[in-house]
Amino acid sequence: MNRFDRPALGLYFSIPFCRSKCTYCNFASGVYPASMHARYVERMIADLAASSAWAAHMGVALSRRVDSIYLGGGTPTLLAPKLITQLFSAIRAHFDIDAEAEITVECAPGQISDRTLAALAEAGMNRASLGVQSFVDSEAKSSGRHHTRDLVEQEITRLRAAGIPNLNLDLIAGLAGQTRESWRTSLEALIATGAPHASLYMLEVDEESRLGRELISGGKRYHAALVPSDDFIAEMYEVGIETLGKAGIAQYEISNFARPGSASRHNLRYWERKPYLGIGLDASSMLYALPKDEDGGEHVYALRSKTSDDLTEYLEQAPAAETGWLSPDRQLEEAWFLGLRLNRGVAWSALEEEFGAEKVAPARAVVARLVEEGLLVDDSRTVRLTGRGRLLSNEAFEQFLGLGEE
Repeated sequence: MNRFDRPALGLYFSIPFCRSKCTYCNFASGVYPASMHARYVERMIADLAASSAWAAHMGVALSRRVDSIYLGGGTPTLLAPKLITQLFSAIRAHFDIDAEAEITVECAPGQISDRTLAALAEAGMNRASLGVQSFVDSEAKSSGRHHTRDLVEQEITRLRAAGIPNLNLDLIAGLAGQTRESWRTSLEALIATGAPHASLYMLEVDEESRLGRELISGGKRYHAALVPSDDFIAEMYEVGIETLGKAGIAQYEISNFARPGSASRHNLRYWERKPYLGIGLDASSMLYALPKDEDGGEHVYALRSKTSDDLTEYLEQAPAAETGWLSPDRQLEEAWFLGLRLNRGVAWSALEEEFGAEKVAPARAVVARLVEEGLLVDDSRTVRLTGRGRLLSNEAFEQFLGLGEE
């Protein structure tokens, strides 16, 4: 399959500014003075302006046509309205945005001013992702969030009144102090909002986060002792799948759930391996090229690139921190472990069309073994994770590494 059959591009913008840092967060984000915001947006605009020349230099295709834009963070809504307007003006100066493009902005409840909301709506935002994490006030507070359930519900009303009904709500299974009853409270509150999309994450405590450091040291400030066990978290995740499914919010990816027709088009781009350009701190890109091999044949290569995760370095025009080509063999590995994240799974015929039956054949033994272990199901057309496989997905994905090596 020729990757140029899908020419549209996705744009991701990393906005690393937070009002406060959540206890479990290990993202490249933090609390920075507002005086840095304008300089940061100027750097992103400069990167946009230079993107075509950079793509030509790297030998990758960079379509002007954009069908999805995602502002993540951090908290993008902390940017001043004029900076939001400047950023979107620059996007439109360098790219052609589809009339029906999905434009998503991550929002923290209680941190969206009226002027910011108006600027985002004017810029074309038509989807908002609210970092709720919990509808139980005590759980939200202990994890470093600054909202209550009432405030979340008020924000949902405001977003809809601004003409943005396409909403995603995030929840986390495993927050400190969470119980079976409180988790059901959050699930039921989410369903009651009528939001068309939900993301459920199982808490992963990174040792570089404040919560992770406290777990190691045995401190008490961030309630590390109240973090539930891995078994409890897995149980709550399964409860979430069942509860949302019964309400018509079906799981379509390991962490993502949607009512019919409301799956995130931008996030699907990652799992379907469509091209995207990342702008900003610690932002990743994945673009395609067609270099010739020594025999004169053509193979589709992919370029993965990632910017610095150090804000000072990024603002000083540091080159990409990581840049490397993915051979067709490496792309085949990604086709497995990204495609298997989706509930629909991976189709044998699609893999064979893109990579060739000979390259795909070694995976059949791996799939058979994982089927025997109860992690995959193979109906001879499509391979999918089982419920157990979703809980142990990393173990399954590892089995597909190195299959293309001689």
